[in-house]
Amino acid sequence: MKRTAIFPGSFDPFTVGHEDVVRRALSLFENVIIAVGYNSNKNEFFPVEDRMQWIRDVFEGDDRIIVEKYEGLTVEYAAERKCSHILRGLRTAADFEYERAIAQVNKAMTGIDSVFLLTTPEHTPVNSSIVRDIIKHGGNAGQFLPDAIKINIEKYI
Repeated sequence: MKRTAIFPGSFDPFTVGHEDVVRRALSLFENVIIAVGYNSNKNEFFPVEDRMQWIRDVFEGDDRIIVEKYEGLTVEYAAERKCSHILRGLRTAADFEYERAIAQVNKAMTGIDSVFLLTTPEHTPVNSSIVRDIIKHGGNAGQFLPDAIKINIEKYI
């Protein structure tokens, strides 16, 4: 059985920190499913199809990366896709406390373990909310986005 991890998130937008976590995870897993989910606690800015295409562009030519969208509980989707692990990136201690609780419940529900990768120091301050605000206000967020992602903000405002 292939070791496949699911990397869930809203990825609104997908950042250099996300890219770094996925690329590093490829040394641990044969496949990574980047699962673009709907988060009822967040107001999405970019359409899900655009986010998925940007992620596909970032990993173009790497057939170990699968990009999908999903709704519902991440752990149920992971089980449905026969994932061996849920992959999460951690930037701060607060991230750890939040993710630890979810991971323990997910393990109890399905037996699927979570794997946490620490964000590299240069990406620690980068998060989608900050990057989205920079973009919304006409700032240049290019250093926080993978090179393959080019956002034409006029399309979204």
